[in-house]
Amino acid sequence: MGNGLSEQPSFLSSVPFFQSFHIAILGLDSAGKTTVLYRLQFNEFVNTVPTKGFNAEKVKVSLGGHRTVTFHFWDVGGQEKLRPLWKSYTRCTDAIIFVVDSVDAERMEEAKTELHKIAKTSENQGVPLLVVANKQDLRHSLGLTEIEKLLALKELGPATPWHLQPTCAIIGEGLREGLERLHDMILKRRKVLRQQRKKR
Repeated sequence: MGNGLSEQPSFLSSVPFFQSFHIAILGLDSAGKTTVLYRLQFNEFVNTVPTKGFNAEKVKVSLGGHRTVTFHFWDVGGQEKLRPLWKSYTRCTDAIIFVVDSVDAERMEEAKTELHKIAKTSENQGVPLLVVANKQDLRHSLGLTEIEKLLALKELGPATPWHLQPTCAIIGEGLREGLERLHDMILKRRKVLRQQRKKR
């Protein structure tokens, strides 16, 4: 897995139809990662079973301003025994989507630990992070302010750009808006990296 444009001539990065991004979808088991993936791919709810390894899908998404972007999503299982593998899927990724179950207050501390562990590895310094607060349609879901506090998102530091997006993956609400923000963060990071390379 690698940056889609990293080895292409730099002029291609400004060609809108050529944009392709590698994204790791992570989160605890039962957060709704695979539901997010298949809602984005098929634009419909797909009943899923716990992911035993990973799902890889290439999805074309229409974003605002007549942009069509290709995302290569790696949805990795969230069971405790699979989490050590997350590092392999985030190596050279363009961004990370971290899905949390907004209703499961008891596991927010565990989600926070795993999120910070993966975001603070040296390979992931500066990698944009979209935190998907899933299941916002349910009655006892936590509010965004509470989730932000419980996940200690502000402690990720200034090097990690992040956005917290309320969603309901079953009906797709909030997913497009989240991807818009993620796409913007990725483009900003690529611009900074290009400028850094020019200075060398």
